[in-house]
Amino acid sequence: MSPITTKFIQLKTAVPGPKSQEMLAKKEANVPRGPSNTTSAFVAKAEGALLTDIDGNTFIDFAGAIGSINAGHCPPAVVEALKEQLDQYIHTCFHVMMYEPYVKLAEKLNQITPGDHAKKTFFLNSGAEAVENAVKIARKFTGRKAIISFERGFHGRTLLAMSLTSKVRPYKYEFGPFAPDTYKMTYPYYYRSPYDASPEETDAEVLRRFEDFFLAEVAADNVAAIIMEPVQGEGGFIVPSKTFVQGVRAICDKYGILLIADEVQTGFGRTGKMFAMEHYDVVPDIITMSKSMGAGMPISAVTGRAEIMDAPNPGEIGGTYGGSPLGCVAALKVIEMMEQDGFLDRANKIGDTILKRFEQFKQQFAEVGDARGLGAMCGIELVKDKGTKEPNKELTAKIVQACYQNGLVVMSAGLYSNVIRILSPLVITEEQLEEGLNVLESVLTELCTPNR
Repeated sequence: MSPITTKFIQLKTAVPGPKSQEMLAKKEANVPRGPSNTTSAFVAKAEGALLTDIDGNTFIDFAGAIGSINAGHCPPAVVEALKEQLDQYIHTCFHVMMYEPYVKLAEKLNQITPGDHAKKTFFLNSGAEAVENAVKIARKFTGRKAIISFERGFHGRTLLAMSLTSKVRPYKYEFGPFAPDTYKMTYPYYYRSPYDASPEETDAEVLRRFEDFFLAEVAADNVAAIIMEPVQGEGGFIVPSKTFVQGVRAICDKYGILLIADEVQTGFGRTGKMFAMEHYDVVPDIITMSKSMGAGMPISAVTGRAEIMDAPNPGEIGGTYGGSPLGCVAALKVIEMMEQDGFLDRANKIGDTILKRFEQFKQQFAEVGDARGLGAMCGIELVKDKGTKEPNKELTAKIVQACYQNGLVVMSAGLYSNVIRILSPLVITEEQLEEGLNVLESVLTELCTPNR
């Protein structure tokens, strides 16, 4: 396939270009191979939903820094807030000399997160840190030790977060032993439900298994918390039903277990609401947030019921850089943007456009087995055969690479690495979105088999 040049995609060289190749050689000589890379390019400029590399090639971004750029690359209001903050102070450490943006952001998150109960919030640097601390708080408050996560869930790469994560390669292989008192439960995967069970039957069976689980694996009165993603991200953009999520909430209420919502990837408008749990009319006890919270600045948050968050004593939670002034002012501006009229509606419109095209792809191509999503968090699942649903990891990798070579940055996901996921900035224009989808369709046409 020859490179595509359109209104927004401008490929001046074959990709990666010569400057990127030169930097790639330096990277391979100086950076360990563990950190993976979706593309072979090095960025020079990013704005909105566009990326320009050091060779002058411009790409449409459907990856959004793995969901960190819902507000777009370099949103002017955030950039201006960061510049103003830099002129005042960069960092004093909240544990030493406190600062106003930290408290203002905590107050704002307490207001906008689900639930009208009293809440408190504190800040860290990454999603994994937020998860680790949410678990610490849950254990401290309940006096219990066990934590339940879900199959295919992803919660980070630090020891406890990795223990809660449910994909062996590349996240866990040969990195054990893992943290004790962590357990995995089944999460509904309607496309792959055994015996062609309906979604309703799947939900009922998965929820029923909790009772067996409490008999066979861990007693309910030993469980501090259940942590769940409202939509599984790395697990393949798997959207559960309201029945399932409400069922998990009911189980938590029955046994005095805390519900932790991991909104690291789903939060801040990605699913068409500020937080994905709002789709299910479920209020979690604790919420973890990061990624798009700060438009790319490293910041994360744990928000929860005030009495739960107050369980740790002074000094038992925190960190030197947690809630940095730069991260806090960026997050305040991001939230301000998202509270403006039409922003969340725009996310839903983006999702509608993507899913409409994805459903067409399902009809067009034999290897597109499923199309799914919630708001602007959408994916297609690639299979070798629609009857057997055998995952097609190899084709998925080829599609990701071919998109990149034609000016579109996309990423894969899923337990079987066979899902193409879309996490485009929510400021993407209609023209840019359509152009990116056209590139994806061209790649699918080149690499897939037409339906007969």
